[in-house]
Amino acid sequence: MKRILVPIDFSAQSVNAFRFALDIAGRSNGTITLLHVTTLPALHDSALLPAAGFKKALIRELSEVAESKFKRIINKYNTENIRIHTNVITGRVHTGIIQFIQKENFDLVVMGTKGSSGLKEWMVGSNTEKMVRTSPVPVIAIKTYTPGMSIKRIIFPNSLDTENQEDLIMKIKGLQNFFQAKLYVIWVNTPALSKPDHEIRRQLQRFADRFMLKDYTINVFNYTNEESGILEFTTQTKGDMIAMGTHGLTGLAHLLAGSVAEDVVNHVLFPVWTYSAKSAKALTTR
Repeated sequence: MKRILVPIDFSAQSVNAFRFALDIAGRSNGTITLLHVTTLPALHDSALLPAAGFKKALIRELSEVAESKFKRIINKYNTENIRIHTNVITGRVHTGIIQFIQKENFDLVVMGTKGSSGLKEWMVGSNTEKMVRTSPVPVIAIKTYTPGMSIKRIIFPNSLDTENQEDLIMKIKGLQNFFQAKLYVIWVNTPALSKPDHEIRRQLQRFADRFMLKDYTINVFNYTNEESGILEFTTQTKGDMIAMGTHGLTGLAHLLAGSVAEDVVNHVLFPVWTYSAKSAKALTTR
C-alpha cells in the first residue's frame, strides 16, 4: 500500500479519509495523491464572452481554490512529512477517478463516504458506492476518522466461493499482515441461506486450510439478513474493519442483484475495505 489515491471534495468525510491514508503511508513509507474533481456547469457562447474562454478561466479559478484548500489540510495534518502530490481535474467524478487510477497505477484508494439510506440510496447512490463496484484496486471507505494503526480485528464475511476468490484472499491476507491484525472469517446464516452450523464450519475450515490463513477464527452467525448480520457480528466482536469482495455488477444487473458490500459501506461508521476482482481483471485484460 505504497501508492495511495485519496479523492477529496474537502468534506469532513474526505478529510477523514486523508488522515487515515496518512497513517497508512507513514507505516508503508508510501506516497499519497490527493485528487479533486470539478464538475463544470453547461456553458454556452454569448455575444460578450465565448464559452471556451469562460471555461478556461473558470477551470483556472477552481483549481486555485482547490490548491489553497490542499495546502490548508496538508499543513494541518501531515505532521510526519509524508510525500503528497495534488491534482485537480475536470469531468464526472466517478469517471474521472477511474481514469486517473488507470493512468497512474495506484495500489489503494482511500475515500470518504457520507452514506445514505432510503429512497436516496436506491435512486442516487454515492460516488463511493460506484468506486466500490468498479475500482480495479482495493478501496477503503471512511466515514469517521479511525487511527490507521488501531486496526487489530478484521471481519471477513465469506461466501465460500473458493473457485473465484484467489485474488481477493491474497489481498486480504496482505491487508491482515500490514495491520498485524486478527482475521474473523464469518458466514452469516440467514433463513434464506440456512445450512447446518456444523456443515458450514467444516467448509470454512477447508477454506482456511486451502488458503493457509493464519491468526484467524471461524464463525457462523445466525441472523435475519446478511448485511445486518455482518454489522451485528462486527459490533459484538469489537471489529475495527470489514474486508469483503464485491461482485462488480453494473446497470440493471446491479439493481436486481444488489450488493451487500455497498450496503455495508453505506451503513457503518468504521473503515470498510472492498475489492472487485472482476474490475481488476477487466483492467489487466485491456
